[in-house]
Amino acid sequence: MASVTKSVKPAEIEAGGAFEGDYRPAQAGLPPEPDPPAVPLAQPPVLFHPHAATPNIRLEPLQLDFLMRLADALNTTLDLNTLMHRVADLVRAVTDYRIFGILLVNDRTQELRMRFQTGHTPEVERMRIKLGRGIVGQAAAERRSILVEDVKLVENYIDANPNVRSELAVPLIVKNRVIGVIDIQSEHPAYFTEEHQRLLEITASRMAVAIENARLYTRVSRQAQTLAVLNEISREITSILDLDDLLERIGQLMKRVIDFQMFTILLWNDSTERFEHRFSSRFGERIKREHNVQLGEGIIGHAAEMRLPLLVPDVRKDPRYVAANPEVRSELAVPLIYKGKVIGVVDVEHTRVNYYTEEHQTTLSTLAAQVAISIANARLYQRIHEEEQRLERDLAMAREVQLRLLPPSPPQPRRAEIAAAFLPARSIGGDMYDFIDYGASGNDLYTTSEPERIAIVLGDVSGKAAPAALYAALVSGILRSLAARHLAPADLLAELNEQLQERRLDSQYVTMLMAVWNDETRTLQLANAGSVQPLYVSNLVTEIRTKGAGSKKAAREGPASGGVTVTTGVTVTTIAAEGFPLGLFPHAEYDEFTLETRPGDVVVFFSDGIVDALNGEGEMFGTERLEAVLREHPSACHSAQATVDAILAAVAAFQAGTAHFDDETLVVLRVL
Repeated sequence: MASVTKSVKPAEIEAGGAFEGDYRPAQAGLPPEPDPPAVPLAQPPVLFHPHAATPNIRLEPLQLDFLMRLADALNTTLDLNTLMHRVADLVRAVTDYRIFGILLVNDRTQELRMRFQTGHTPEVERMRIKLGRGIVGQAAAERRSILVEDVKLVENYIDANPNVRSELAVPLIVKNRVIGVIDIQSEHPAYFTEEHQRLLEITASRMAVAIENARLYTRVSRQAQTLAVLNEISREITSILDLDDLLERIGQLMKRVIDFQMFTILLWNDSTERFEHRFSSRFGERIKREHNVQLGEGIIGHAAEMRLPLLVPDVRKDPRYVAANPEVRSELAVPLIYKGKVIGVVDVEHTRVNYYTEEHQTTLSTLAAQVAISIANARLYQRIHEEEQRLERDLAMAREVQLRLLPPSPPQPRRAEIAAAFLPARSIGGDMYDFIDYGASGNDLYTTSEPERIAIVLGDVSGKAAPAALYAALVSGILRSLAARHLAPADLLAELNEQLQERRLDSQYVTMLMAVWNDETRTLQLANAGSVQPLYVSNLVTEIRTKGAGSKKAAREGPASGGVTVTTGVTVTTIAAEGFPLGLFPHAEYDEFTLETRPGDVVVFFSDGIVDALNGEGEMFGTERLEAVLREHPSACHSAQATVDAILAAVAAFQAGTAHFDDETLVVLRVL
């Protein structure tokens, strides 16, 4: 590979015609070159007109046959490797070369590198040749073919193979731009003729276009494959919500589009105002790096500060580089931008100089936008998850507090039994119930295992979950403070309403049923503030005396003997007590009822969550079904707890697994 030692003889053309390809004629005034030995021709020369712009170019039959085979070789493939193999075989058919090579120009470095070769050593194949250096470099720089009869006489020759004596180098030119060089070499001096030169120029002119087309096809195919991979990567990383898993997976997936050796993701920390290493890998192994980066520090900091990708072909020549890894040569840093804010930087490094290209930069920049969104989503999910955990802890504590506000067990007076149940629709609810020792005949409050008077309270706060539970706690506190005054149910509700008016909250109110059980007289004083009207269950008993009743025989044999016939019947009645909810209107007044009971009677207090329960078809449980349970269930009224169990079982069977949308609360009093 050396400088030219003789002028190139131009192709034979007609006067006024265009030159073949992009090759230029010899300069005027130079002495004519002696003709090379003629190549024997099988037929006389013929005229061939390949283009209208180049008329009357005289081609020999060998040339014409070669052109036809060349066109066939170039037009039947778009694969660059296949193309070069075919051209090498075709050139060998007309020129028995010893060494053949096709070198292409690297547009970034302006160097020639071997793209295809036969006969060269691996060391030569790895060489990078500057334009103007050696025979091939000079052919590319001067944009003309160079024929050297004896390379030993050329000072600029690159002595890569000591056996080479002659060389022919022809540039590949497309649209007036040199893209490479075809180079053939021989171990014999003066081996290549001008006819060989002419055929190789024809080959180069056609092959340059074919190479450019193949490159374009390869580039488009690679871009399509890259876009498909990027789409696949985008779909996968958007489904990962754990930040650490996401960053690790990004490093694995990015390897499919960019063959990096070192990879790092840094995320911005607002508190420290630095980019912190969140994930780093080195030669496929995950590593831990403690060095954090300030804005504007190093390649990474400058990329973030400029908000633009930063491609450094050789970090040793860039003053911004911070030498963290001494083996690094090339680096590419791309900022991660989300909603106009830099949230991090993706950085890839390699030990080879000029490894990363503009195509790598475009690919990484395209992927960085999706990576930024995925990281932002993962961070948001992490914050939401932490908030949910905190909220779960708070709700668990609130539920514990709410359960502590409810009485641990119902009181057990001598002439009645009481049972209760509370099923919140969520972890905490807005229903409440309470039992308050009302003392004996108006005396001060006292605590006893068999209280004489008991206040029974059932309330339902508007809304659900935490707000309703907090309001219920407020109501419960005020109620307990008023209970010490032993007010009648209607008066207590009126006073409680005024207290809530002083602490009025928009859209918050409570419905409440207040009743005082007198165990001595078996009476129930009751007032209602907008709550569901309770049900009163009574047993009707009818005695029928027949002939023989009262005899000793009848007494011995019982009713079957025809003495006394006893019939019973269960009736369910709604206690028609009404009133305004508490906390809505000032100066509200409430009616009060006194209910006289008998042993076996049952009073059922319940919230609207019982009758409003829905099944899968959207039907409500309703009051009629509740009454039917109380009338027809075989053991519904055997005890207060049996009544609670029967009602809850009927509601659960009706819902058949449908989610509860409202709290369900029951309080049952059965007279003994």
